[in-house]
Amino acid sequence: MIPLTQAISPLRQRMLDDMRMRKLEPKTQAAYVRAVRYLAGFLRRSPDTATAEDLRRFQLHMIDRGVSPITLNATITGLKFFFDVTLERGELMARMSYVHVPQKLPVVLSRDEAARLIAAASNLKYQTALSIAYGTGLRVSEIVTLKVGDIDSQRMTLRVEQGKGRKDRYAMLSPLLLERLRAWWRVAHAQGKMLPGGWLFPGMNPVDPLTARQLNRAVHDAAEAARIDKHVSMHTLRHSFATHLLEQKVDIRVIQVMLGHKKLETTSVYTHVATEVLREVVSPLEMLQPA
Repeated sequence: MIPLTQAISPLRQRMLDDMRMRKLEPKTQAAYVRAVRYLAGFLRRSPDTATAEDLRRFQLHMIDRGVSPITLNATITGLKFFFDVTLERGELMARMSYVHVPQKLPVVLSRDEAARLIAAASNLKYQTALSIAYGTGLRVSEIVTLKVGDIDSQRMTLRVEQGKGRKDRYAMLSPLLLERLRAWWRVAHAQGKMLPGGWLFPGMNPVDPLTARQLNRAVHDAAEAARIDKHVSMHTLRHSFATHLLEQKVDIRVIQVMLGHKKLETTSVYTHVATEVLREVVSPLEMLQPA
């Protein structure tokens, strides 16, 4: 029996082709399609019939429903592609506007909390993956796509292939991290879990890599086991890496390169959470002479 599949409308197919021509990431394509589908549901008719006033009402509808600023801006970005590129009617977006996203300080672990978190991970694979997150500042999406061949023990680097922004870069590889990676490699090979030249962190099937979702679940479980009350994710370890380097007096431009940030402004947020740096600053109050 041939399974039934939902037919794709010519309009959606054109949008998919437009995105494919520009080699947009699958997640980006899915988000853009989702934004157009959301608009169509609001209009209850084909989205290519929308007017500028319809789009204005749609944004007000999202605000009234309590849609977060990040989701609202992402929806506008998807619609902008649809109207600018697919329909070639960019002028319709004139009455939609991006909203300000409140800047929140990242959650940062202390060095003791980072050590407890890594030690509390349920197995050696997760302990090693968390060690990479804290020891290099890599994103979870970059960690799960590491391969054995990306480890360069001669140059003491980790090669990050096609990280965020489709850019290759190198991450630092400390002696302790290399030691932990070798320990994991020996165990994984002995158990037949790692293919020659394959994924550094394979999934249940060694042909496939561990997923970001599995790793995030592992870090949540480790935080609970370590009795860390903070809201911890894999990205928390990246934040902690950058903050602790800043407290060690590493130049912020070097940290920018290590994190793979395009703009220095993105890295500068860590100056607000580097408490060791704050403690070293002498308050002008201390300089006052007694009355």
